Amino acid sequence: MRAPIVAVYSLKGGVGKTTLAVNLAWAAAALSGRRTLLWDLDGQAAATWLLGHDAGGEQAEAAIRKELDPAKLVVPTAVAGLELLPADASLRDLDVIFRDLDKKKRLARMAETLSDRRDLIVIDCPPGLTDTTEQVLRAADLVIVPVIPSPLAQRALAAVAEHVKGRKAFDAPLLPVFSMVDRRRSLHRDAIAAQPDWPVIPMASAFEAMSDRRAPLGTFAGRRTPGVQAVAQVWNRVEQALVKWWPE
Repeated sequence: MRAPIVAVYSLKGGVGKTTLAVNLAWAAAALSGRRTLLWDLDGQAAATWLLGHDAGGEQAEAAIRKELDPAKLVVPTAVAGLELLPADASLRDLDVIFRDLDKKKRLARMAETLSDRRDLIVIDCPPGLTDTTEQVLRAADLVIVPVIPSPLAQRALAAVAEHVKGRKAFDAPLLPVFSMVDRRRSLHRDAIAAQPDWPVIPMASAFEAMSDRRAPLGTFAGRRTPGVQAVAQVWNRVEQALVKWWPE
């Protein structure tokens, strides 16, 4: 059986998408011992940076175009059990690449080849509703959508839900996650109260420190800190959603 694919996706940027993707990949490897691949599909290569790899060259595009085996681009990380398929500047034209290829399941086929000897693939997706989004939604088994507790962010989530509604090609469930939550703000508290089943990732300076340390939060913060515990709770929801792949 191939490895399940978890896509971390948002219609808009600035909602903590990449931070969540990196930390969930860490949780899969460090907390559950899952052999995990983080696939950075965002041309900004932020996940690549956070995992200590310096993006360079134009090889990511070549892998998408089948000019290069993507497995040859996979690099190890400092986290045991976690590998990285890095992004580079060539992915800034990813939508054009997929449009030119005209292969609706290109990403899904690539993921199948990358599943060998791995338990999970986490994809950090570029924001927006684009050709790349269509590829990801076809390939994913679970789509995690970080949402800031604000009307605009929740409106963006509604747009994604409407886009996938009733389309057989997009049958992966959506898992909204409240991101960058400040419980001192009444707007945030009210949003959480309205959706008590959604996991919550707090606003915390420790998450910002990831950029300086170039590492997932759990590698330098204690397991009992609020940020790490919040990540673990989201990861627990992911494991529950993917139980058919990992029967215990």
